[in-house]
Amino acid sequence: MSDPLTISYLCLPHGEGLPLPAQQTQHAAGADLLAAVADDDELEIAPGARALVPCGFAMALPVGFEAQVRPRSGLAARYGVTVLNAPGTIDADYRGEVKVILINHGDEAFIIRRGDRIAQLVVTPVTAFAFREAEALDGTARGAGGFGSTGKA
Repeated sequence: MSDPLTISYLCLPHGEGLPLPAQQTQHAAGADLLAAVADDDELEIAPGARALVPCGFAMALPVGFEAQVRPRSGLAARYGVTVLNAPGTIDADYRGEVKVILINHGDEAFIIRRGDRIAQLVVTPVTAFAFREAEALDGTARGAGGFGSTGKA
């Protein structure tokens, strides 16, 4: 296996004392993002509401990579809480604080406290691309069929 990708980061004042995102197992694709709310505070997300949750750090992804903010399956299964714009994209040229937009699809208010694991971050290569206009597109068996055109199974 090759050496891990190195990502520079800056810990923000309200993120001090929180561990950095880290892959928790040897083959984990993502690293948990933690809530950087104040020690003496809670963030409540009412049913049907959303909240922008700070993570307490900024980073500099290398050119050619993006970070995807994805839901944590346990939060979704147990509480109905997920990332609203999943996956959220953090571009290589963004230098602001990493934040997560959470939405509560559950029936009860969801409370977030400092250090709670709220989402996961996956870093992946990005392919540069450009569109060019064509007279026609090459044919395929599927053609223009979409949104369920291949059946339920």
